[in-house]
Amino acid sequence: QVRLVESGGGLVQAGGSLRLSCAASGRTFSGYVVAWFRQAPGKERAVAAVSWSGGNTYYADSVKGRFTISRDNAKNTVYLQMNSLKPEDTAVYYCAAGLSSGTALYPANYNYWGQGTQVTVSS
Repeated sequence: QVRLVESGGGLVQAGGSLRLSCAASGRTFSGYVVAWFRQAPGKERAVAAVSWSGGNTYYADSVKGRFTISRDNAKNTVYLQMNSLKPEDTAVYYCAAGLSSGTALYPANYNYWGQGTQVTVSS
């Protein structure tokens, strides 16, 4: 069992930056696929960024060039650095780990989830 706890959300003005953290406990996730998803009000949960254990990453087109996913396996923590934030980035951000099967882009394919952290970007 893996427990994930996100932190770092908050209120920021457009153009600002935030760094989200996701700390894992229970098992080391160095070999796991880890992802950040986000869910805006009235919308489905959608992938923002994915990190594979081998070093590959994926970014949704909407965040490419602005967000960076990274992982510190020694600290069992994954980060999401978010720069040049826009009001449309406002959402609850969730950390996910442990891909069970299928594509890493679908939330249903992950075994473990954090509780989410709210990010609000004001215009």
